[in-house]
Amino acid sequence: MTRWRLTIEYDGGPFMGWQRQDHGPSVQQTLEEALLRMTGEDAVFTAAGRTDAGVHALAMPAHVDVMKSLTPHRLREGLNALVRPRPVSVLDVVQVADDWHARFSCVGRRYLYRILNRRAPPALDAGKVWHVAVPLDVDAMAEGARHLIGRHDFTTYRSVHCQSDSPVKTLDRLEVTRIGDEIHIEAAARSFLHHQVRSMVGCLGLVGRGQWSPDDMRKALEARDRAALGLNAPPHGLYFVEATYP
Repeated sequence: MTRWRLTIEYDGGPFMGWQRQDHGPSVQQTLEEALLRMTGEDAVFTAAGRTDAGVHALAMPAHVDVMKSLTPHRLREGLNALVRPRPVSVLDVVQVADDWHARFSCVGRRYLYRILNRRAPPALDAGKVWHVAVPLDVDAMAEGARHLIGRHDFTTYRSVHCQSDSPVKTLDRLEVTRIGDEIHIEAAARSFLHHQVRSMVGCLGLVGRGQWSPDDMRKALEARDRAALGLNAPPHGLYFVEATYP
C-alpha cells in the first residue's frame, strides 16, 4: 500500500463541491471513479478542505492509498486522462509517509475571492468572478476587514449548517486589494468555518457599496448571531489557493 499526495486544480462550476453527494457530481467522486477504472481499487480521496458547490481550487492537496504499484507519472497521467471531460487536473503526485494526512496534517489554508468591479459583465471569466457593477470603495473594505483579524467567535459569519464544534477561529489575514478592474480578497487561517469566507466577503461588499460602515463588520461579529449577517457572497468567485504543512 502506497500513500500518494496529489495537488489538484478544478473548476467548481459543474460540481456539488469536493465531497461526494447523493444529489450531484463531486470532485471526490470524479477522482475515485477514475482511479477505480485505472486500478480496480475502490479507494477514498481525502482533501485538505471541503469546498462548496461552485467553489474552485488552484492547488488542493489530497491523499489516497493505492495497492497497485504505480509511478507518480503514471498515476498523474492516468487520472488526468480518465477524469475527462470533467474540469479537474492533477498537477502533481508525490509519495508520502503512511501517516501523512491531507486534512489533519495541514497547519494553514489560504483562499482568494475575486470581485470583478466594472460596469460591463464578464465574458471570459463568467462563472469565475463575482460581478459587482457599481464602484466599490476598496479602502473602506480594507478598514472593515481589519476588524475580523485575530481570534474571534465567528458565529455571525458561519453557515447555520456548519458542523464545526466551535465557532471560534483565528483569522491570520484578510486583505483587500484592487488589481485593475478586479478586487481581490485574500483570507488565511489554520482552518475556516462553513461559508466563513463567503460571508465575510459578502459583508465587505456592503461596506464597499456604502450600505455598511467599516465598523458594521465589527458590530456583526460581536452580535454572534447569523441573523446579523448582511450578505453571503456567491460561491463562483471563491478559490482555494493553497494549504501549508509542517
